[in-house]
Amino acid sequence: MLDVESTILSDAEREQLSHPMIGGLILFSRNYTNRSQLIQLVQSIRAVRADILIAVDQEGGRVQRFRDDFTVLPAMGDILPAAQGDLSLATTWATELGFLMAIELLAVDIDLSFAPVLDLNGISQVIGKRSFSCDKAEVEQLATAFIKGMEQAGMASVGKHFPGHGSVEADSHIAKPVDLRSKEQIFANDMQPFKQLITKERLQGIMPAHVIYPNVDANPAGFSPYWLQDVLRKELGFNGVIFSDDLGMKGAAVAGSYCERAQAAIDAGCNMVLVCNDSFGATEVLHGVNWPKGEQSVAANRLKPDLKTVAKALQDSERWEKAKVIAATIL
Repeated sequence: MLDVESTILSDAEREQLSHPMIGGLILFSRNYTNRSQLIQLVQSIRAVRADILIAVDQEGGRVQRFRDDFTVLPAMGDILPAAQGDLSLATTWATELGFLMAIELLAVDIDLSFAPVLDLNGISQVIGKRSFSCDKAEVEQLATAFIKGMEQAGMASVGKHFPGHGSVEADSHIAKPVDLRSKEQIFANDMQPFKQLITKERLQGIMPAHVIYPNVDANPAGFSPYWLQDVLRKELGFNGVIFSDDLGMKGAAVAGSYCERAQAAIDAGCNMVLVCNDSFGATEVLHGVNWPKGEQSVAANRLKPDLKTVAKALQDSERWEKAKVIAATIL
């Protein structure tokens, strides 16, 4: 999965998108001017690759790439406080916000938002209110509700950042975070929302953290066969799609060059790797990595929207409008 530089495709980007090992494209704020422009950009992408998985980070709060012409969504950590601690009301609101986030993207033919965040709100500034709560049971309940809304709109869910990024202060975008807690602490706390949602079969995708947990394994989770194969696949029984987090992030640099990072992520068990904000790095990965045959197309197809559900949800304008009121109430 790669990105594009502007609000329109360049000829070089069109050519690169046609490569058979490209399975996805992620959009950012720089790719957005208004809703009409976005629709045209998506149509131009589909004209090159109708099958490609188009994604965005549209969590709400400070991580919302499209704002003008879209509903401004609250941070997930603001839902329960706005409900004055009423978990039942917050759960209802989370469902409607999940529906709203998803249906607004699906209406412009974007397949996926990398959501929800399943981290606990601990000491991490980069997570903070992106998390539903500091309490693992509350995260599980509110995230389950948010996913329910996404599913009712027809969108798959991707939980992040496995096994938990909230209890380490450093930001993996710009640093190399190390979580020094014991295996027992991590498994009993941060990993629990992932475990419970996997058990309930509510997650179609998972994105691991660029965090090292040295008391568990020497490699960052996204480059670790232990975390991805022994724990995530075997112990937790996850059978969905594993995405790497962006290989351009500082926390990924421990694995070496772009090709070395991508190969390490694939060898560890990732089905799709993200290379963003570096077109040269993306080209290097595309031509320098030993790709598993068919891996990208399989991953993309498993995350595609349920079109019958989407068509029905698009007709439910009353629910859409009520969800907007909820978002405004929380903000």
